[in-house]
Amino acid sequence: MPDALDLLATRRTISAAFLAEPGPDQATLDQLLTIASRVPDHGKLTPWRFIVYRGDARAAVGERLAAIVAARDPAATDARLAEERGRFSRAPLVIGVVSQAAEHVKIPIWEQQMSAAAAAQNLLVAVHAAGFSGQWLTEWCAYDAEAAAMLGLGDGERFVAFIHVGTPTVPPQDRPRPALSDIVSEWTA
Repeated sequence: MPDALDLLATRRTISAAFLAEPGPDQATLDQLLTIASRVPDHGKLTPWRFIVYRGDARAAVGERLAAIVAARDPAATDARLAEERGRFSRAPLVIGVVSQAAEHVKIPIWEQQMSAAAAAQNLLVAVHAAGFSGQWLTEWCAYDAEAAAMLGLGDGERFVAFIHVGTPTVPPQDRPRPALSDIVSEWTA
């Protein structure tokens, strides 16, 4: 395992279209989700949860997304419907990270939502540490009430991310990063 700083410095996103089998086995998935759960959580509320989409369930999700699109847009092209059918089949595993943030007497909703986002980021780093690659996506189905309910959301929940996980078929590419001088300031009195 690379040291922690090297691991963080080398994490890159690989597009879900370039993630193939094998994906994590059950023991590795359990370890990834355990690590994803080790985030700041003021009040110990656990304001997030995970939904796992794998195997044949990914194709079933795609069929249901295509049905939603077709019902709303009878003119939807075969290409658009095929895109929906394949949306959750691009990678061997998709993990939905769900925010369960709710009003609380002490913990603001914003802090609960950031805890869920931290769980998604921990998951991406853990995926990298385990030798896989991942991509954090949301796309339309995360924000559409009918699609989100079909994907497993309950009342008051929101998707933070769909983390697509698999073995990369292309080398990672870096993207331009901001200069620290553009994003860091020092407060002075």
